[in-house]
Amino acid sequence: MFEILFLGTSASAPSAHRGLSAQIVSYNEYRFLVDCGEGTQRQILQSGKGFKRLTRALLTHGHLDHILGLGGLLSTFLRWEAIEEFEIYGSKGALERARTLLFDVVLRGKKTPMPLRLVEIQPGLIFETDDFSVSAFSVWHGRADSLGYVFEEKARRPFLAEKANALGVPFGPERKTLVGGESITLADGRIVSPDDVLGEWEKGAKLVVVGDAGRTENLVEVCRGADALVIESTYLESEAEMANQFAHLTAKMSAELALNAGVKKLILTHISRRYRGKDTLAEAQAIFPNTVVARDFDAFTVKKENE
Repeated sequence: MFEILFLGTSASAPSAHRGLSAQIVSYNEYRFLVDCGEGTQRQILQSGKGFKRLTRALLTHGHLDHILGLGGLLSTFLRWEAIEEFEIYGSKGALERARTLLFDVVLRGKKTPMPLRLVEIQPGLIFETDDFSVSAFSVWHGRADSLGYVFEEKARRPFLAEKANALGVPFGPERKTLVGGESITLADGRIVSPDDVLGEWEKGAKLVVVGDAGRTENLVEVCRGADALVIESTYLESEAEMANQFAHLTAKMSAELALNAGVKKLILTHISRRYRGKDTLAEAQAIFPNTVVARDFDAFTVKKENE
């Protein structure tokens, strides 16, 4: 189960009610900052989440409304906050801008008290634990060198307590051993294998975060069957020509992607100040009813839904 907290949901420039692009995706003890627009560190404090374990940032691209907050965040880490390390993942283009901001403007030759690493990534697997993985994929956003991210729980076999009880499997490490895929021997000499107490394989939750985009036809397969899709909706269809000019999406385009990819829930962000959230929502819901327009500090739980 993933949680996504929206720290900023405005497009290009902040509004009175929306900050610039940033989200925190959490899974157990892991936390990922996805983009870091201007003012993100204040939003983190305002949300009550704080900086603990916020050691990884994933950049969708290098436009300033998605990275300027890194400067302030690093400055705070240098003076006030103690973290073990800070890693920034992104494409070559995104990291070039981030490197200039951090090393030429903020650090100016100073050393950080913690390891600071800029990790250039390509589409594919970028992070993995026993329980979940994070993968990057290409996104078309004009000339920007852009990426999106898939957060996905690994498939698992549910533990069938009723069968374990009937077989006399004791509570404790024996059950953990079975869940881990190894057989155990009971006190009376009987051998119990994982197949005796585990159900069929079940897929885990899948969260897709696209960020800014100008096309959707290349995103259908990567979004296929996602339990939640987070994607921009900068324009309404009435200004589709302008959306195309600036390589952004309309609410209708994002909703059509969700429909074509069989997504369970659509979460729209990156909303232009020229629109009311309810108008963006109405356009998307006409095509894909299970749509929400994220506001700053909205949090959503993403778990595997029953088919």
